[in-house]
Amino acid sequence: MTSFVSVLSSPEKVPTRSIVLLAVAGFASQAMVRVTDSLLPQIAIDFGTTVGEASIVVAAYAVGHGAIQLIIGPFGDRFGKYRTVATMCALATILVALCGTVQSLSALAVARFASGVAAGWIIPLSMAYVGDVTPYARRQPILGRYLTGQISGQLFGQAAGGVLGDLFGWRDVFFVLAAMFALATAGLVFELMTNPRTRAASHAEETRGGFVADYAAVLSNPWARFVILAVFIEAAIGWGAFAYVGADLHLRFSLTFGAIGLIVGTFGLGGLLYAASVSLLVNRFGQAGLAQFGGVLLGLAYLTLAVGGSAALATVAVTAIGLGFYALHNTLQTNATQMTPQARGTAVAIFSSAIYLGQTLGVTAGAVVFDRFTAVPLFAGTAVALPALAWWFAAKLRRHGMQGGAKTKGERL
Repeated sequence: MTSFVSVLSSPEKVPTRSIVLLAVAGFASQAMVRVTDSLLPQIAIDFGTTVGEASIVVAAYAVGHGAIQLIIGPFGDRFGKYRTVATMCALATILVALCGTVQSLSALAVARFASGVAAGWIIPLSMAYVGDVTPYARRQPILGRYLTGQISGQLFGQAAGGVLGDLFGWRDVFFVLAAMFALATAGLVFELMTNPRTRAASHAEETRGGFVADYAAVLSNPWARFVILAVFIEAAIGWGAFAYVGADLHLRFSLTFGAIGLIVGTFGLGGLLYAASVSLLVNRFGQAGLAQFGGVLLGLAYLTLAVGGSAALATVAVTAIGLGFYALHNTLQTNATQMTPQARGTAVAIFSSAIYLGQTLGVTAGAVVFDRFTAVPLFAGTAVALPALAWWFAAKLRRHGMQGGAKTKGERL
């Protein structure tokens, strides 16, 4: 691993504008993920079907978005990450607009699947590009700020599905999102034309050994395997519990769905709080300490949800979950961008695939616990498991830092 001193003295400036434009693309991509949740009743009425049957448009996008993660890395490493993101952003513009024009539920499901495949390239390759152009000592705060686009996109997507859907209808919501992809595409293409660093086919550390060689490079690396395992466990435990926060609030406090949506949405506010304070947190705790901070905060927050004192306390707890989650997850993300520099795009793509697989398995297992025992044991178990994962990861990170000569604490911007 590159030494801290040499990285800090790197003469290259971080291309801030190119990263900001990737964050805009990430905003559009994340807005698409949950936008149809609130639109399902309108879609069902328009096509004369049930909400349950209409929910195929949600599943289709998730399958397309998640499945493509397994193959995108080598393409980005070969043809240039920024160029590939711009191309897929342009394709997503067309496919998302197509969602607003279809005349049947099956056609909408196909269009959603295809748009998920296109949008699925954007965030992993953007993170890999940030890894290419950002010194490791400065990378976590920059990735944390890049997360602002994703988090804001999630919040906007949830709101747009409800507010814009009520005002203009579900078809116009897709046209608005397509316009956002188009705006991001225009910015990315302009940056490709004016910034030579975005046109580089690969980073200096990357090799061209082929598709299989890239996967072999990642999976043969013990540290890479551990980071992938850690994020898989994080996704399974974290999302496996968080998916049932809304249902638990309704069951315990008989809250309206609107109130539940506001409370669950404070998760995003916690994420934005992390993005705003990431430099301070990294400088104060270092990477390993920040992971532990996130784990402890997650444990206290889920313990608060398990006790279930009031809806007001739940709001505070969910906000803390957002802050704690991103403190831990962003540390994992930062290490994912450096665990196999010679195949960075492939490494981040496998990392993203582990998140989707862990989330799917965790939510499925969580459903069994919730249906039989309510959310209390689910939240209580998570309150123990996530801090344990964070401290395990921090211990491994410190050991890896000592072996690789990289510091995990006291890094300064």
